[in-house]
Amino acid sequence: MSRLLEARAIAARIKEVFARGQSACLLSITSVVGSAYRQPGAKMMIAEDESMYGTLSGGCLEGDLLNYALEAMSDGRPRLCKYDLRENELWSLGIGCKGMVEIMVWPVRKDDPFYQSLFDAFDGDYPVTMVMELPIGSRAILSGGNLIYAEGPLVPEVIECGRLREKTRTRAECVTAEQKTYYVDTMRKPEHLVICGAGHDAIPLCGMAQQAGFAVTILDPRRAFNQAERFPDANHQVTEADTVDPATLNDAFWVVMNHHQARDEASIALAVRANPRYIGVLGPLSRTREMLETQQLSLTDGPFHAPVGLDLGSETVEEVAVSILSELMAVRSGRNAAPLHAREKVHD
Repeated sequence: MSRLLEARAIAARIKEVFARGQSACLLSITSVVGSAYRQPGAKMMIAEDESMYGTLSGGCLEGDLLNYALEAMSDGRPRLCKYDLRENELWSLGIGCKGMVEIMVWPVRKDDPFYQSLFDAFDGDYPVTMVMELPIGSRAILSGGNLIYAEGPLVPEVIECGRLREKTRTRAECVTAEQKTYYVDTMRKPEHLVICGAGHDAIPLCGMAQQAGFAVTILDPRRAFNQAERFPDANHQVTEADTVDPATLNDAFWVVMNHHQARDEASIALAVRANPRYIGVLGPLSRTREMLETQQLSLTDGPFHAPVGLDLGSETVEEVAVSILSELMAVRSGRNAAPLHAREKVHD
C-alpha cells in the first residue's frame, strides 16, 4: 500500500538534493506480476551524486536503477524499466522473488510546477493521488478528492478512479483508458495508533510501530512518563482518558496497557466511543472481561483483541511489542497472520 509517510520522507530528501544544487529522480513501482519484494506504490529517490533514499527491492535492483536514473537526469526523460526476475541467466543473482516488476524513473526538476504542487500536497491532512500517463504525458494531482493540478488532456474516468481510491485501501495500479495507460497512486496518511499507558513496555511498542508506519499518540496523565524523551516523534495526550473528546481520536488502532485498572477501564470506554479500527487489551482475558462488565460492555461491543498480540511465546517487553505489532499489522493489511510456509505467493 502506498503511504503518505514514505512519500513525505522522499520529498524531503529530494529538497535536500536541490539545496545542494544537484538533480534527483523519483522512482516508483508501477506494476508487479507474481512475487516481488515490494508492491506497486513503493518509492525511492536517487540523486545526481548517486546517493539513494528508500528501496524498491532487497538491494538487487538498485544498482541497475542507478544507471537509468543518471541517464534520466542527463536527458530529462522518464524511463519505464521492466525486470523479469525469473530470468536467472540474465541476473545471475538467485533473486528470491521470481516475479515481473515495472518501475518508473521520473527526473524531478526543481522548477517543475507538478512536483512543487505534489510536494506541497504531501504536507496536507488529506490523501494525495498522483495520476501519471505512462511512460510520459498527462499528469494530475488530487488531494482530498479535489483536482489541484492538471497538465495535458485528462481522461475523466481515470480522475474519477483516483477519487474512488481515496475512499478505499487498495494498492497503486495502472489503469487503461482510451488506449492509454495511467499510473494511479493514492498515498494515504499513516494509520493512527493510540497507546494508553506510558510505562516501560510501551517504549518499544511505540518505536516499532512508528518504524512500521503508524502515527502514535501516547495517552497517559503522568507527565514524568508521557514525554518526548521517552517517546520521540509521538503525539502526547497528558491527561486522563475520561477528559478526551473521542472525536479527536477517530478511526484509530488502540492498545490499552496502563497497568492500572481504573485507567484501563476509562481507556476502554473512550476507545469504544471513538469509532475504533482495533482495541487490544494487555493482560489475561478474565481481567478484560471484568473491566468490560464494570463499563457495562462486552467483547462484542467493539473490535476487541484480548489478550492483545499474537502467540509468539513472548516474555521480554521487546518480544511483547513484536507480538502486539504483528497483530496490528495483520489487521491493518486484512491478513490472518498465518505462517507463509508452503504459500506459492507472498503477496496475494
